[in-house]
Amino acid sequence: MGKFYVTTPIYYVNDVPHIGHAYTTVAADALARYWKLKGQQVYFLTGTDEHGLKMQRAAQEKGITPQELADANSEQFKRLWEKMNIQYDDFIRTTEERHMKAVTAFVDRLMKAGDIFLGEYEDWYCVPDETYWTETQLLPGRLCPNCKRPVELLKEPSYFFKMSKYRERLLEHLKLHPDFVQPEVRWNEVKSFVEGEVRDLSISRTTFDWGIPIPNAKGHVTYVWVDALLNYISALGWPDDPEGKFQSFWPADIQLIGKDILRHHAVYWPCLLMAAGVELPQTVYAHGWWTNEGQKMSKSLHNFVDPNTMIVEFGLDAFRYFIMREVAFGQDGDFSVTAFKGRINSDLANDLGNLLSRVCGMISRYLDGKFSGASSPQGLDRELEEGLNKTDREVELCFRNCTFHKALTYIWEFIGQTNKYIDTTAPWALAKDPAQKDRLETVLLCSAASLRGIALLLWPFMPGSAEKMWIALGLEPPLSGAMAFNAYHPRNPISKVQPLFPRLEA
Repeated sequence: MGKFYVTTPIYYVNDVPHIGHAYTTVAADALARYWKLKGQQVYFLTGTDEHGLKMQRAAQEKGITPQELADANSEQFKRLWEKMNIQYDDFIRTTEERHMKAVTAFVDRLMKAGDIFLGEYEDWYCVPDETYWTETQLLPGRLCPNCKRPVELLKEPSYFFKMSKYRERLLEHLKLHPDFVQPEVRWNEVKSFVEGEVRDLSISRTTFDWGIPIPNAKGHVTYVWVDALLNYISALGWPDDPEGKFQSFWPADIQLIGKDILRHHAVYWPCLLMAAGVELPQTVYAHGWWTNEGQKMSKSLHNFVDPNTMIVEFGLDAFRYFIMREVAFGQDGDFSVTAFKGRINSDLANDLGNLLSRVCGMISRYLDGKFSGASSPQGLDRELEEGLNKTDREVELCFRNCTFHKALTYIWEFIGQTNKYIDTTAPWALAKDPAQKDRLETVLLCSAASLRGIALLLWPFMPGSAEKMWIALGLEPPLSGAMAFNAYHPRNPISKVQPLFPRLEA
């Protein structure tokens, strides 16, 4: 049995979760579920980032402590992930003792190795992004190049990490491992950055105190981005590893992030790990941003897409399906309610839902909901099974490459093939001729076995709906098993089903 370790970024808790958080987390959940189905030992980590100046200021504005704000907002993420059927294995908070101990141990290791020195830092700081920028990197008007908001000139004593020392080693790693940063456009972006000037990294702050203290350095707290990045190993028990999780799962197979935090994960993070003597993750995958009806989402426009609202209005699995299907992972995409409704009516109600309804309805009507076991597959039946096996192979390749929209496209092509098979074999006509009883049963068995395979393929994306399909086909959870048609053995009678996805009014 192999292992698979997938992480989301830990989400900053100065505000409520939105579609961007949901997008990354559903992708990670789909990956975790898929590789569990394939028999891998999976560990899926998410959590919340709770330190930093931004948190301290947000708490002050509300008249509460940073810890109170962190507790309240971290809970919102947990509630949303429960509502979205996210099956994470661990939820790490940077205010937890296990994490703070790991950060202290990590910084201490770098100090003892001579990779940290005391100096003074002066540069332009973006509080919302918790990121420093040089004068030349700023946009006109001294705006943050990332979020386009004003920056502040900060000057303070600081401990520095000798990141420049690891520039050549990181550049060599990028050249030897083209999969280290994905998609390719992001690899090129990181390579270009590293080929330029890689400066030493300021890793402590003295102008606020909401953070993890730097060991033996009074008044200095750890820069929030160093603190946050270490969650990926602190959650596994590094450095002590009492439960053997770090030994079992590190390095991470894939770390999913938004493209706005690419530099932190593809430059800072590997350099820090090199300095500490810790192996680098296999892949850092940066996805794109969502707009809303063509507009950039922002607090000022109050147009962030709220997953809670979408789930209530359209259903959980419809929402999960849409965000995985509509946009190529890695590219920017637009959230449109019109497009969302179109996907529900066309893909989910017409194609998938109608297929399940017609197959279960015919098995109930023509076979009293049960198969006798008589089956004599012919050429057309074997073609359908090969179509399912081909789809299974294509979907696996898509999961290896995080091309989720392609995986769903392949699945829907097979749904179309199954619908065409039913139209061609015409079980309603076979049912009129008693001499065709065996052929009728074979056709409906192949149709149901196809739906079983479709349920297995859809479970990572739409677990609730896949489980409903599984039960409708006379099977008992949990979903498991091979794709082969002869793996379909219903235990319960099959009856007519309610629409899996009711059609919506335009």
